Order: sequence, then structure tokens, then C-alpha cells
Amino acid sequence: MAYNGGPMTEAMYYVLLALMHPNHGYQLMHAITEVSNGRLKMGPGTLYGVLSRMQKDGLILLAEDDGRRKTYQITPDGEQALRIEYARLKSMIQDGYILEVGAENE
Repeated sequence: MAYNGGPMTEAMYYVLLALMHPNHGYQLMHAITEVSNGRLKMGPGTLYGVLSRMQKDGLILLAEDDGRRKTYQITPDGEQALRIEYARLKSMIQDGYILEVGAENE
């Protein structure tokens, strides 16, 4: 299923965040753990499935393949999609403000 500009999966979001700096697969797994503050530890099966799908969708590209390692980087379309998703997530957090206001009134 191609990316249609809707809400991203958590895996897609963190892969794009981690690819703000080009990385190869092994580095990328560690970068994802780092940018998620340890919340997300992505295994190779999930990672390479997401990379393949996002490459087909034009969100990332293969920057280098030396035969041992494939280095990926985010594309301009990928960065735009990431920024749109970030804005959507921020809006959701702001919309949840009612939970904090509601707790104060109890």
C-alpha cells in the first residue's frame, strides 16, 4: 500500500526523523532508538520493510550502495511529509489540552 499523505505509522515517522542525517541500516536502527529516547527499538525485518516501502513512495532514496552497506537519505518529499505529520501530531497534543483543563476543574 503506497503512502497517500495520511497519518504515518510510528515506524515511518521515526525512520524519517532518523534520516534527517543519511544513515545505513545498522546505524539507522540505533538512530531510531536515539531519536525516540529509547521508546522504539526497531528490528531489521521491520526496518527494511519500511525502508523498501518508503523508497517506492519517494520519501527516501538510496544515496550509496558500496556492496556491503546501503546508505539512505530523506528526499524533499519525505521531509515535507515528515513536517506535515509533525504538525498533525502537535495539533493533536494541543487538542488534548482539554484533559489538563478538565483535571484542574475537578
